Amino acid sequence: MANILLVDDEASIQHAFRRAFRDADVTLTTASTSGEAAAAFEANRPDVVVLDIHLPDSTGLDTFHRLHAIDARIPIVLITGHGTTELAIAAMKEGAFDFLLKPLELADVRELVNRAIRSSQLMRVPASLPEIESRSTQGDLLLGRCPAMQDVYKAIGRVAATDATSLILGESGTGKELVARAIYQHSRRSQQPFLAVNCGAIPENLLESELFGHERGAFTGADRKRIGKFEQASGGTIFLDEVGELPLIAQVKMLRVLQEQRFERVGGNELVQTDVRVIAATNVDLEKSVQEGRFRKDLFFRLNVFSITLPPLRDRGDDLPLLVEYYIHRYAASLGSPVQQVTPEALEVLRAYPWPGNVRELQSILKQALLHARGPVLLADFLPAQVLTRPAATSGGGARFDWDTFVNERIAAGSETLYAESLARMEREILIRILQHTNGNQLQAARILGITRGSLRNKIRLLGINIGREVWSANDQPDS
Repeated sequence: MANILLVDDEASIQHAFRRAFRDADVTLTTASTSGEAAAAFEANRPDVVVLDIHLPDSTGLDTFHRLHAIDARIPIVLITGHGTTELAIAAMKEGAFDFLLKPLELADVRELVNRAIRSSQLMRVPASLPEIESRSTQGDLLLGRCPAMQDVYKAIGRVAATDATSLILGESGTGKELVARAIYQHSRRSQQPFLAVNCGAIPENLLESELFGHERGAFTGADRKRIGKFEQASGGTIFLDEVGELPLIAQVKMLRVLQEQRFERVGGNELVQTDVRVIAATNVDLEKSVQEGRFRKDLFFRLNVFSITLPPLRDRGDDLPLLVEYYIHRYAASLGSPVQQVTPEALEVLRAYPWPGNVRELQSILKQALLHARGPVLLADFLPAQVLTRPAATSGGGARFDWDTFVNERIAAGSETLYAESLARMEREILIRILQHTNGNQLQAARILGITRGSLRNKIRLLGINIGREVWSANDQPDS
């Protein structure tokens, strides 16, 4: 459960926050003065603070500075009127998370505060290195005994105490964010901010502004100055997930930041100095992207100062039983499940599955199984169908989809929606084939298909297409 500290002396604002989060799993604590805020902050160490700039016993940014000095990792969202936005921008330069303009819109409040809570948890929830005998469910655990994972732990230990730029490589779902957090939490910057940016989830035309900020009037809709993540995280660490999706124009600025720790906001001429450690991660083959002209060679060299490669789950051997035991005990309590152990038959089913989604998919599968389980033992029957029956792969030299058989079977079954069924099947087939052609590179696939990357992501999710060593659809059935 997240803890929000709201500091505002207006009853209407407090009421608005109660409405915004009445159905959420959060605890809302309120304070009306700077003194009350400092006392509540010290006592509870909230996940996020929402702070009005003007309070009865404080003016300007005094309360912000007071709280920020106690713990700079806790995100502070400022509430400001239109006349005090310059103060809010000044605070963001010093590490504030963002600001809300009065009058408040509940949707904006929820969206921004939830992002701040997520950021706070990335900084403060431990990403622990393994203690094999421990079943502690506190924090997130990097668990595994296989030689490849032992190399990962050693690499974290070597690089964490330095300021070296680090590049984390591995398939989606292998735990790259956990490694980034472990590096940060064992570094000299662990008491300073840690900001994560998913470069693949932000529209290309907004990503440069997100990273570097913009000046008022820099583009249509830029009605106020924005402080970017590189300025906001000065003194701390920035984690660039899916860095292989950076557009070329942002790559040029990124190179300068890594070389000089300086940049210009979009639409501005002022050089902004920062002091940020960069940790990047990608599931893309950056060397191949360099050869194809989609990623700058000089930026690749700057990012690849120290690299850590995470192995896919299918190559981790006897780590699977360790992970299953750990997550069963971790999730059983939170889901109200009585399960305490897994049968050998269920474990064999899990071993036989190829895990295209890696550890993230394992977590999802075990949660589903726990919700279906009855009694203290997890049987194979409680596992989802996708694990019990592996979908037929259509990659490599596998058989292509047989349209004649599909049409004949649907006619024989008395289908009255064959046109719609065929269109849906065709869409799935063309997406799978193009993703196989691009080796899972979604940016390149979207370009070939003539659709946006966001549209492609939605289709991949809706059609149950999995991208790992193979590209396949969870809706396919195995050949008989």
